[in-house]
Amino acid sequence: MTDAAFSISDPSTVRDPYPAFTRMRAAGRPVWDDGLGMWLAFRYDDANAVLRDRRLGRIFRAREPEDVWETFNWLHEDALLENEPPKHTRLKQLVAKAFARGHIETRRPRIQQLCAALLDDCEQKARDTGTFDVIADYAEPLPVLVIADLLGFPESDVPLLRPWSQAIVRMYEYDRADEDNRRAEVACREFASYIDELVRVRRTDPGDDLITHLAEVEAEGERLTERELAATVVLLLNAGHEATVNGMGNGMVALLERRDQWQRIVDDPWGTAPTAVEEMLRYDTPSQLFERTATRDVEVNGATVLEGQKIAALLGSANRDPEVFDDADTFDVGRDPNPHIAFGAGIHFCLGAPLARLEMQQSVPMLAERFPQIVAAAAAVQRDTFVLRGWDRVPVSI
Repeated sequence: MTDAAFSISDPSTVRDPYPAFTRMRAAGRPVWDDGLGMWLAFRYDDANAVLRDRRLGRIFRAREPEDVWETFNWLHEDALLENEPPKHTRLKQLVAKAFARGHIETRRPRIQQLCAALLDDCEQKARDTGTFDVIADYAEPLPVLVIADLLGFPESDVPLLRPWSQAIVRMYEYDRADEDNRRAEVACREFASYIDELVRVRRTDPGDDLITHLAEVEAEGERLTERELAATVVLLLNAGHEATVNGMGNGMVALLERRDQWQRIVDDPWGTAPTAVEEMLRYDTPSQLFERTATRDVEVNGATVLEGQKIAALLGSANRDPEVFDDADTFDVGRDPNPHIAFGAGIHFCLGAPLARLEMQQSVPMLAERFPQIVAAAAAVQRDTFVLRGWDRVPVSI
């Protein structure tokens, strides 16, 4: 049974889970949570083991009734993230081959161009109103524009993507309303239909974009099915921007509260960017929890996870474990080494990690160069979610 003071739906835990994580790590082993009906691994070594142990699989369970959840179910059943070998191996091989055409690193100049344009807009907004919002005006539009460009979405359709994604990823939370469920299924149907049409167009009029390459890719005689292709695109959108939006927002809130660390970035924006970005991801991890299911009885540091039971790696807690990180609760933009597991580990290591890192490594120093005197203009407004931790608004002045 978990500590009665720990609940992922408690507003105080959502607001700041790290004191509770400290208490829970003191148990020294995974802890059973009656409310969630699963084991929780808070320590770094335990969470890392959960992510890497092949006896603990990513097993998707279809939602019911199936006629209501049909699209949501197959978008997950055919996604790389929700499968284990051999299907995972096949999907990953095909997706990796499409990515091998240099889709990520070749976006660096485009990302810088987008950052510069967004910062121009931020500067104008600050002149007109006195403030701009780090989330709404910078951290949020950047990765959506980048992933849309990468996939080959028409620019006019970009405003559709973020609402679809937010509705779908809300399903990863444990404290949801019926309306959240309805919005997620509607978003799945609309997004899948949109992708089907875009793929149809790309098959007759191919472009130099990832959707075209995913539709064309073949490995050992295998190709992506239509549903697998749609599921992959949805996953790429979600994985390709959620980590960046929340990693950037969480990190900027930490930096605005610690002027000495912000000044270190200002003094050497490009030199500090690599370690600063990793620390932003470690210190206030964008994705806090990742589930696995035991395919047979598994022992994790003295806790026996029975076949069919779930165990979750608490990534944010693991990344504050003092057994691994010196001064774990201190935000240090020069921290090195920094073996955080914000993007997971093992075969389900986050597909969007390279893109998220590249975007943050460009956007953070460019923000510091443009607005070295940036300060908080009002209280930031936090999202009401635990699993995907982030901020709705971070108003600043320059």
